Amino acid sequence: MSVESIKVKEIDDGIRLNRWFLKYYPNITMGRLQKLLRTKQIKVDGMRAEASTRLKSFQTIRIPPLKGDEGEAKKSNAISAKEAEFIQSLVIYKDENIIAINKPSGLAVQGGTNTYHHIDGLLSALMFENEERPKLVHRLDKDTGGVLILARNRKAAELLTKAFREHKITKTYLALVKGCPKKSEGKISSSLVKIGEKMHVSDDGQSAVTLYKVIDSIGEKFSLLELNPLSGRTHQIRVHLASIGCPIIGDDKYSDRNEKYSLFVDKLHLHAYKIDLSFIYKEKKIITAPLGAYFADDIKASGLSFKE
Repeated sequence: MSVESIKVKEIDDGIRLNRWFLKYYPNITMGRLQKLLRTKQIKVDGMRAEASTRLKSFQTIRIPPLKGDEGEAKKSNAISAKEAEFIQSLVIYKDENIIAINKPSGLAVQGGTNTYHHIDGLLSALMFENEERPKLVHRLDKDTGGVLILARNRKAAELLTKAFREHKITKTYLALVKGCPKKSEGKISSSLVKIGEKMHVSDDGQSAVTLYKVIDSIGEKFSLLELNPLSGRTHQIRVHLASIGCPIIGDDKYSDRNEKYSLFVDKLHLHAYKIDLSFIYKEKKIITAPLGAYFADDIKASGLSFKE
């Protein structure tokens, strides 16, 4: 390995040197970084630097040979300026404790088999003035868009994780579905069990409850529903709606795979619309994520009415 000279990106203008290393070399310890700075092996524009040094765009950072994972980390974990700009463009709310993003449909929250582009891998670009990466405290399916909450510190992470687990946080979803429930509002109470790659309604499964309300409908052809899951089972809303004969448009897993609609984009029409954090804030705090463009366009195309 040899010495590298790396230019500071515009997206990193103003970042502290120690945070820059945490972002691009996440496996290097602070002790190791301090030693490299103290022995002048790391320099900024040829000058000695401190961990607290504020970087400016296009400055040059001298990086000495880093052994093992410290050097390799840059290649696997570095976030490009384009990626940083993308994830930051999703932010819809930010305070000292949380960040809320509007996750687009098709973007995974975490990595997995053959999944390399995901929210978790981009979180270091959402540190802003903080010293630590935001933390995931709940999940959304890859194909479900909408509001996703991130904790900005350990205390907030513990509080939010517990509140989500105990269902103290109300989540509201919107779904464009085939057909229309017989009642304008109601409750779906069907236990669910996982068999293979899918969830199924079964008396032997775990209890699951979803509240629904019809916002608008086109006779019995299509309808737009508001949904509140009172439990957090995998694919709960998707399975529950399919079980009452109202599968979500674009849901290939829980509806007829051969049933396509030329009127609609072939994507899952399920959106995490609101999260009520009033329990956490001890005052009214509701965060709303605007519908994705394809979802909003398809509501209009169908003739359904909805005002955000």
